[in-house]
Formats: sequence, structure tokens, C-alpha cells
Amino acid sequence: MKELIYEIFANYRTEIIFLHVISAVVWVGGMIAMRFAAHNSFMSIESPLNRLERISHGLKRLFTIVTPFVIILIITAVIMAVGLGFREAAVDANHNVIDEYAMGLYNMVHIKEGIWMVMAINLAAMAIFRAQADKFLEKGDTRGAKTKLSRIGKYMVPINIVLGLVAIYMGVFLRNAY
Repeated sequence: MKELIYEIFANYRTEIIFLHVISAVVWVGGMIAMRFAAHNSFMSIESPLNRLERISHGLKRLFTIVTPFVIILIITAVIMAVGLGFREAAVDANHNVIDEYAMGLYNMVHIKEGIWMVMAINLAAMAIFRAQADKFLEKGDTRGAKTKLSRIGKYMVPINIVLGLVAIYMGVFLRNAY
């Protein structure tokens, strides 16, 4: 499997890096746009029911758009981590560290992948809360819907934005350090 990943990366290096970067941009950029542009626009809707319905619909659209990019990002991350040879530069066949700097980069790759995975789990939780909010809205329970949606806007999206920006910075660092 490792040889196949090396071959894929060797033949499609530019395309894989592009897909990885554009996926991060769409995911993190979409969350930034939703939180700081669309959210403020939604707040100007006077009717609480209409406001919550628009927020839920906007989040549903965002999640629909970013989900394929999340999958692409994770796949390309694995291909790049293997294809760039971080492990081989850091440890030998017996798992002995052969280069401390390379080992630091290899560890950073794992941290970055961990960040994206935490973000993906957070995104899945946001999608669940949004779906639950829709059920509250169908019943006319604006309080229940607001509780679910406010968690997303106040905590979950900002956490993913910060984590995403950290992961993007780490990616730039890793690219320049290699």
C-alpha cells in the first residue's frame, strides 16, 4: 500500500497538494464567512422563527458544501504524509530516531492530522445539533432550536476556525521545512 501511495504522490504531487489546500480553504473559509458575514445578516431578521430557520438552512448548506472537501482533505493529508516521506526521514526500520529535526516534523504531521480529525468530529456534531434544531423548529419550539443552534455559532464554529487556522499554519510550516 505504501508503494502505491508513493507512486500516486509522485505522479500527482501538484494536484494532491492543490486539492489539500483548496479543501482547507473552502472548509475554514466557509466557516469564517458563515460566522462573521452570514450570521450578522441572519441577526437582522426580526422574527425569531424565521431567523432560526434561515440559520439552520444556512448551516445545512454549508455542511453540504464542506463535507466532500473534508473527505478530500483527510485523504490528501494521508497521501502527502506518506508520499513526502516524513516517517522515513525520522526513524529507521527498527523505529529508532535517526534525525531529531525530521522526527519533530513527523510529529507535527500527526498533530496536524489530529487537528483535522477533531475538526471533522466537531463538524459531525454540528450537523447533528443542526438536525435536532430542525426537529425543534418543526414542532414550533424556538427555544429548543435556539439552544442547539447557539452552541454551533458561539462555540463549535469558532473552535473549528481557530483549529483550522492553526492546521493551515502548520501545513505552511511543514511545506517550507521539508
